[in-house]
Amino acid sequence: MVEKGDVIVLALEDDSFLEPNGSLNVPIAFENDSLVVFDKPGGMPVHPSIKHQGDTLGNYFAHLYPQLTFRAVNRLDRDTSGLCIIAKDALAAKLLQGSCEKVYYAAVQGLIPDSGTIDAPIARERESIIVRCVREDGQRAVTHYKRLLCSDKYSLAEVHLETGRTHQIRVHFAHIGAPLAGDDLYGGLRDDITRQALHCGSLSFSDPLTGRLITVSSELPGDIKALFSTGGKLWKK
Repeated sequence: MVEKGDVIVLALEDDSFLEPNGSLNVPIAFENDSLVVFDKPGGMPVHPSIKHQGDTLGNYFAHLYPQLTFRAVNRLDRDTSGLCIIAKDALAAKLLQGSCEKVYYAAVQGLIPDSGTIDAPIARERESIIVRCVREDGQRAVTHYKRLLCSDKYSLAEVHLETGRTHQIRVHFAHIGAPLAGDDLYGGLRDDITRQALHCGSLSFSDPLTGRLITVSSELPGDIKALFSTGGKLWKK
């Protein structure tokens, strides 16, 4: 039985499995005893793979926290920039899983409506293990968006996901004829940006220890801003 004034200590053993790389530099947007939120640049994978053995967020995490296992709570594509939350222990990872509210910002081609919802099932393209497509036999996928800015070529959308399918934002906007700028995998042009123009700009979650609501924000990166800037000023919708 636990009595008032008792102190409970959890002994959470951990092992690190990734090669540390201290030459990388990823800004930390928020940190406490349970987690760390990185502001990942575009072009950096979250996890190591065959082609990326030492240049990932996981490798940088292993350098900063050599005693901890890398546990990514939300996973971003290599070329998607923005906030990525890493739990520092198994308990925090379990409590955070599926409970993070994310806001994305996407620069898409053309002029989209002021707001809208894309409700279209997503499946794996039969010929590919990477590419996804909208298909009737896919899993239900729902994307809500609001247009914030527009230029003569692009619209900037604030995006909220009701579901979390692989490549959901990229597939859905391509499906409505407005692929992400730079996303040549789904029909976007790379005339003005060399990656898909997608950024995770806000994360909200309950602190695993205190239950307190925490919101972390990240500024839109320069390469996406540049799609809407004219003389240093942003277009208005």
